[in-house]
Amino acid sequence: MSVLWWAATSPQSGLFDPVERRSEVKDLSDRFNDLRSCGQGYIEVRSPNREFPVLILAFRDEHAVLHLMSDTERMSLLVGDGTVPLDTGVEVPIVDDLAAFMGDFVLNVERAWDLVHDFTRTGAVGPPGEWCAL
Repeated sequence: MSVLWWAATSPQSGLFDPVERRSEVKDLSDRFNDLRSCGQGYIEVRSPNREFPVLILAFRDEHAVLHLMSDTERMSLLVGDGTVPLDTGVEVPIVDDLAAFMGDFVLNVERAWDLVHDFTRTGAVGPPGEWCAL
């Protein structure tokens, strides 16, 4: 997918801007980099021609959590990559509030961004079997 729909935290206000933008992947990458400079962010991404799936990246410092919304009724979390111990909690922004996730769902932010970037190119949502339904 070279064109996609996305919404993200505003680097200026630090609040989630729910207005979806249709753009090239480069614009999303630029926003991600701006948010990395701010230390945290929340991004929702979907294909330009489908409402679902929506891939959601929430990150703070070097920790990230990926949500997958398959449809209006189904949400999953990607299994963590061992970045933090399973029994350690990490807070990341979900929309405008911080939410705690245990280490079993925490990824390194670079790995999480790579998976989002893969999704923007291929529509693939990461390795099968590594998503836990909520």
